[in-house]
Amino acid sequence: MSQKKRVLNVGGGNEAIRLPPQYAAFDVLRLDIDPSVAPDVLCDARALERLEPAQFDAIYCAHNLEHYYRHEVPNVLAGFLHVLKDAGFAHIIVPDIAEVMRIAVERHLDLEDVLYTSPAGPITVRDVIWGWSEEIERSGNDFFAHKTGFTPKSLTGAIQRAGFGRYYHTTGSYEAHVLAFKSAPDAEMKNLFGLPDA
Repeated sequence: MSQKKRVLNVGGGNEAIRLPPQYAAFDVLRLDIDPSVAPDVLCDARALERLEPAQFDAIYCAHNLEHYYRHEVPNVLAGFLHVLKDAGFAHIIVPDIAEVMRIAVERHLDLEDVLYTSPAGPITVRDVIWGWSEEIERSGNDFFAHKTGFTPKSLTGAIQRAGFGRYYHTTGSYEAHVLAFKSAPDAEMKNLFGLPDA
């Protein structure tokens, strides 16, 4: 009987925030810097290399990588590689700043204008670029602020420089998505995420 796969949800917040359905059969461990959300692993993602190596099959990192300064991103990605098994992968989602800028110019939006409405409420152009103002003000925690930004090109460039062996990227809904594998995806992962054979 094969062992259940494990995914580390980096910056995952509280348990109410669910992962995509592809992770339904995975054991999910949440890593967060905020003790108030009672994470399974209380840790700064810039310190992942202090954890035991090669222990996770996947890392899910949605709307977290932009919370580090540009010069810290390589260290975070190196930490991902450190904790991933040889066949592991990182699933990274960040705001697509190129798309945000394109829509803002096309619609003549100011920084304070609403770009879209989320389940949490209206999100302005400023919120996407620098972090959700209401959350930062309400919490008093500056770790909710965005300290860098990505376009699809700059995100995939960071993935390549980090040393991932193979990656796939998509865009949509003001987001850039990357599935970055340490080596190459096996047939199971290709099927699970609908990845091309080539």
